[in-house]
Amino acid sequence: MRQVWRFGRRGAQARRTEMEAAAETERKTLALPAILSPVQYPGRHLPKPTPANLRRFAETPVVRRAINVIKDRIAAMDWQIRVRRGFAECDVSLRDGRREALRRVLEEPNDVDSFRTLLEQAIEDALTGGFGAIEMEATGDAERPAMLWPVDGASIRINGRWDGQTDAPRYAQAVPGQLESSAVELRDDQLMYIRMNPRSFTPFGLGPLEVAFESVNEFLSAHRFAGKLAANSVAQYALWLNEATPVQHDRLIRWWQDEIEGTGRVPLLSSTQKPEVLRFAQGTDADLRLAWQEFLIRMIANAFGLPPMLLGLESDVNRSTAAEMADEAFRGAISPLAMLIAGHITRDLFGKCIGWREFEFVFNDLSARDEQTELDVQVKLLAAGVLTVNEVRAMRGLGPLESGIRDQG
Repeated sequence: MRQVWRFGRRGAQARRTEMEAAAETERKTLALPAILSPVQYPGRHLPKPTPANLRRFAETPVVRRAINVIKDRIAAMDWQIRVRRGFAECDVSLRDGRREALRRVLEEPNDVDSFRTLLEQAIEDALTGGFGAIEMEATGDAERPAMLWPVDGASIRINGRWDGQTDAPRYAQAVPGQLESSAVELRDDQLMYIRMNPRSFTPFGLGPLEVAFESVNEFLSAHRFAGKLAANSVAQYALWLNEATPVQHDRLIRWWQDEIEGTGRVPLLSSTQKPEVLRFAQGTDADLRLAWQEFLIRMIANAFGLPPMLLGLESDVNRSTAAEMADEAFRGAISPLAMLIAGHITRDLFGKCIGWREFEFVFNDLSARDEQTELDVQVKLLAAGVLTVNEVRAMRGLGPLESGIRDQG
């Protein structure tokens, strides 16, 4: 009974310490900053000149499909925390406890989000404008060393004069219409800023939707025109009456608008001369500009690094090319962004914010191979003496063998 009471007392103290650490760790950035009209002021913190239509374009069907193909695949990946290259397992102090603490930070980043919801918001902003952002705040608690919150990347401004000092602010969150002096300044170890397509002449990244901005705009225009044309709201023909007086002309217009248009009735005309119908288009699907829309969809797919097959264009896909296109999408669009996010988590969260540089974050699906291929590689490495039996068993999720059993095998 005394041991049980001591264990319960230690558990209560641990929970109380965790609650106190969480209470002391407060979020600095705002959750929804984009609620006022955007007004920008020049100063030390540089705002990204992002078109306001990017958020709206991200809600259209084709772009939504492209974003979800990449975002959902990365967010659903299995991941692990392991010791980094150059650090031996036996040299890392308290490695099991720290590994569990880091996993808890990612699985429960804050009181609202999970790892998937946190990562999806960052990937959404990264694909939209190239500015995925996550705020990091150290708690000082060994069981939960940090807390994470998603940040609207469009509200983050970058200090162009940052000199690399850890105590100098590198980022700032400015609410639209807010002065720079009132912005929330953040150090380099307080914000994870995911830049896609980094360039040397600007501190900002370049998102795939920014690349496809003009193509998406033209696609929406063509799509609206095709919708109006298919709904018969755009007249593609005219009725020509030869030698009609202005009075007869006006009377025919009023009769057509009042009695025929929109009613579905069969119009009956009686005149000395037969009226002629003048068509302005072919009256076929070519008037909908479907080939032009298909070309624009291919351009949007190229901007996201995806094959057009994943955006619904399956006319030129067969059984032999479908698998190759799926692999191309994984290697060209999903894998690079997943590796970028994993590198930011390792460097920014584990290294800068928490200070545990001996660990790294990896996605397991990035190095996954076919089961038979994986087995052949492990057998060859085992036969060459590169790996031991216990190391191979650990790769396959099995426990180590005892020395006597291994010697008998």
